[in-house]
Amino acid sequence: MLVEVKNLHGLTIHALDGEVGRVDEFLFDDEYWTVRYLIVDTGNWLVGRKVLISPLALGGVNWDQQTLQVNLTREQIEKSPGVETDQPVSRQWEIGYYDYYALPYYWDGVSGWGAYLYSGGLLAQTVGSAETLQHKADHQARHHAEDRAHEHADAHLRSTKEVIGYGICATDGHLGHVSDFILNEETWRICYLAVDTQNWWPGKSILLPPEWITRVSWSDRSVCVNVTRDQVRGAPEWEAEKPISHAFEVQLYAYYDHQHPEETKKD
Repeated sequence: MLVEVKNLHGLTIHALDGEVGRVDEFLFDDEYWTVRYLIVDTGNWLVGRKVLISPLALGGVNWDQQTLQVNLTREQIEKSPGVETDQPVSRQWEIGYYDYYALPYYWDGVSGWGAYLYSGGLLAQTVGSAETLQHKADHQARHHAEDRAHEHADAHLRSTKEVIGYGICATDGHLGHVSDFILNEETWRICYLAVDTQNWWPGKSILLPPEWITRVSWSDRSVCVNVTRDQVRGAPEWEAEKPISHAFEVQLYAYYDHQHPEETKKD
């Protein structure tokens, strides 16, 4: 299911033994365009502290109750590595975080989640299997020296709140600005940037896949994409708050003369 990031803001996070806080924002990496952490405001529970929760630890979303289940206890979360959410997250911190929860490193492999294809429910499976834990420990030990060599590097994580408002540049001029992100609720991959074109072509919103991004200038707060303004002018319009159907995605990719990834799998 594809969901708008703004609709996840404010969801109540429930641990295995009680409420933790509410979703404040998200950190995604700018290589795979995948959400790596939820930033959770713990409110009156851990006063003055925000915590990071990996999607690997999440259960499902209850949209009726506006809650998100996390397969951790409150004590685990309270004792988790602290982090300054207004500072860049280093690889060193991430190694400590993933080792604390005995999670596989998402950067250790060729897929968006390292050696794993999907994130949902992975923590519960890992904790319940001593064999899996040992395999993870042996595998990560072989790469530990290499990871330590890069542990002080920036992990290239960006805040969704930071990028909303960035300008979008086509190959021939300005298009509009990023208004939201559309992500896959199962894999937590960002599938589309929602773009508001009102400053150029009033009254229209469109979706652009991250695969079409050619450059992101963090200093200039701009995103360059490999489409023209004329292409965008005639592109299928996205209606916010409405479910994005498979048919709409196929239509969108067909318009831009790109074949939809799921269609490729069927061939």
